Amino acid sequence: MSRSFRAETVKLVRRPATWLLLAITLVLSLIFTYVFPYAGVAGGTDGPNTDRGLPALLPDQLVGNSLGGLPVFLGAILLILGVLTVGGEYGWGTWKTVLTQGPTRLEVYAGKLLALAAAALAVVLAVFAVGAVASLLIASAEAQPVTWPSAGDLLTGIGAGWLIATMWAMLGAVLAVALRAVALPVGLGLVWMLAVQNLLAAIAAPLVDWVATAQEGLPGPNAGSLAAALGAPGDTPGVAAAVGGGQAAVVVAAYLVGFAAVGAVLLRRRDIG
Repeated sequence: MSRSFRAETVKLVRRPATWLLLAITLVLSLIFTYVFPYAGVAGGTDGPNTDRGLPALLPDQLVGNSLGGLPVFLGAILLILGVLTVGGEYGWGTWKTVLTQGPTRLEVYAGKLLALAAAALAVVLAVFAVGAVASLLIASAEAQPVTWPSAGDLLTGIGAGWLIATMWAMLGAVLAVALRAVALPVGLGLVWMLAVQNLLAAIAAPLVDWVATAQEGLPGPNAGSLAAALGAPGDTPGVAAAVGGGQAAVVVAAYLVGFAAVGAVLLRRRDIG
């Protein structure tokens, strides 16, 4: 499995799509978390997230600001990465080539998942790093005191972000295995994350009690609750305290493990062609 992990890591690093997705993630995080709100603060204009005020952009809010995009928009990019990592083998017809080299299906699959988990951690760390630089520049420009979150808060935030990001990547992986493709899993995953779960939360849940109750067990609302518990702005799409932070962490972790396990079962039992 270690050899499969190294091979999958090399593939991720050398794949241009990986770096493109990372760049999109960082640009989106920077623009919607810092650039637009700061433009509103500096110019007194109205726009997306411009009502947060200067204190919400300073370094002491780094943890919450870095986690805000993961329940929906940045999480969708991790889902795409998961689909590409696993589904690419179906699109290129390389499963048989890989397996003839010696490793079993589950060894290759485990290597892919470990590489995805490592990539998810790298993305989260990059988001925190970009946020730290942006908040420091804003504080310097506005002559504000620079106060960073404690080391414990930072580690907790990074851990929570890694958990959420890895869960979405695992959802992409299991969709790729279930549908044995790339385009359809990406499409279905994005429709769920960007449309269906938001419609359920905004329209169905306030009207139907059982939908509101079911929301508490879905991955998106629990990811949003975990981010909210750690200070993510409540006006960010997908961020809302539907359940407590502890329950949210357990549910997100359960989905992560469940997605990985379902993908393993499907891959082991089904034809790879």
